[in-house]
Amino acid sequence: MKEKRPVKHPKAKARQTQDSVPKKNERSKAVKPKSSDGQKKWVKDKNSTSNDGQSTRKSAIKNTDKNNAKRIEKNADRSKVNNAETSADQGVQKRSKAYSERTNERKRYKDKGSRSDQGKRREQGAARISRPVTMVKAIKVTQTYADYVVTPPCPIFETCGGCQLQMFNDEGQLKYKYSQLIDLLGKFGKVEPIEGMREPFHYRHKTHATFSYSKGRPRRIIAGIFEEHSHRVVETENCLIQDERANNIIQSILALMPSFKMIPYDEDAEKGFLRHALIRTAFAHDGVMVVLVGGSPIFPAKRRFTEALIKKHPEIKTVIFNINSRKTSMVLGNREEVLYGSGYLEDSLCGMTFRISPKAFYQVNPEQTEKLYREAIKMAGLTGGERVLDAYAGIGTIGMVASTGAKEVISVELNKDAVRDAIRSARDNDVKNIYFHQADATEFIEQMAATGEKADIVFLDPPRSGSTPAFIKAVAKMKTDRVVYVSCNPETLARDLALFKSEGYKIVRIKPFDMFPWTGHVETVVRLQRQNP
Repeated sequence: MKEKRPVKHPKAKARQTQDSVPKKNERSKAVKPKSSDGQKKWVKDKNSTSNDGQSTRKSAIKNTDKNNAKRIEKNADRSKVNNAETSADQGVQKRSKAYSERTNERKRYKDKGSRSDQGKRREQGAARISRPVTMVKAIKVTQTYADYVVTPPCPIFETCGGCQLQMFNDEGQLKYKYSQLIDLLGKFGKVEPIEGMREPFHYRHKTHATFSYSKGRPRRIIAGIFEEHSHRVVETENCLIQDERANNIIQSILALMPSFKMIPYDEDAEKGFLRHALIRTAFAHDGVMVVLVGGSPIFPAKRRFTEALIKKHPEIKTVIFNINSRKTSMVLGNREEVLYGSGYLEDSLCGMTFRISPKAFYQVNPEQTEKLYREAIKMAGLTGGERVLDAYAGIGTIGMVASTGAKEVISVELNKDAVRDAIRSARDNDVKNIYFHQADATEFIEQMAATGEKADIVFLDPPRSGSTPAFIKAVAKMKTDRVVYVSCNPETLARDLALFKSEGYKIVRIKPFDMFPWTGHVETVVRLQRQNP
């Protein structure tokens, strides 16, 4: 946030008193600075000895040099802050200009669904291609962060908009995020330090590229991501936060397109073929999933193209062709065809193996996710006799990890592909005390509360839009003893914590994790305790 600086008023002209005006016979006298007791001390006049005069002149020169050095240092610090402010503001101004210039363009591509529908998108497995709205609206570098300012390592930092904090080093971006969390969540209790990453680069294990023609002449096919607040593709060869395997595969797809006469899809003209490439890379395994998204169901030479891609990248375990012919901001359509492999990816987390289909939700940073899940299970305080509800469950990761310390786990997820993956993963891991339900989380828990059922512990990991007042009221109605809330949006988390507090819950712990380095996003896990059992 921009810090307010004190306004410097123009200097008033100093009034000279009669004592301050030297007399004719006193002009040769030198004056020392005020002493510690605030009194002026006069040195000997021109009739003093030469040694005393030299000593006085040396002292004056020494004091002058010291003052000049301080002034130079102060100006250098001020220059450093001003340069940092200018560097940060340039990126903000460019993105703000792009935002205002393309308001109509965003409206044209905006989904027509209601706000409640938008809140369910992650449960339905719909990945958005527009850049996420973050809590970082405009970042002003002040003296607080001046020591952390660096040259952004990404060459397209100012035009892309995906990483808002690359003007800081790792320590600086964590400090900035923590200050934002304090502002939003500090009123609920102590916010513990953010758990950072050892290597905060190439951490995204799910990424997608969009294909388009370049604007220059001659035109060439480019691959990249949408510029913030627009549908203009920014060419990206090596994204610093995406898995390097994914970066290499995207470049291979780009190189193969001309020889197979594959044309990038034009959203305005509704012509062309290849829209996106969605790539998932396993964290604990070597497998890679590639999803090619086409604008039409006709994919000429799809077998030969798949063979050529796998020859370049034998680490690819499955290739899927997804058809999305709608004019929408959703990456994936409803129709799929498996071109190679099983059609899903396997990865391990917290000692369990999970199946991941193209549309299923799975955390993009497994390294930090494992730390977060272990902390969430610790906060729950499982003793082996609890009935646990895992809401907004995705592919059932939290619920299955918790099942080893609970009596029974009920997993609720709206996305049918994710539920199918969860059932298969439970069977593969021999988990027998977990039950899966394909349903809206709010509707399901309201039904539980209405029929008198109870859950001792509730885990919830909602989308960025947060949970709902009806869900929170149902938790209170069931008299659930402990709630563990995993949030990817501090703003909606603060809103929901206030609702929980009004329903008689006390916030016991707040622990943030840096799941998305260099961006404005923070993942936070919170433990809540019912005050009146």
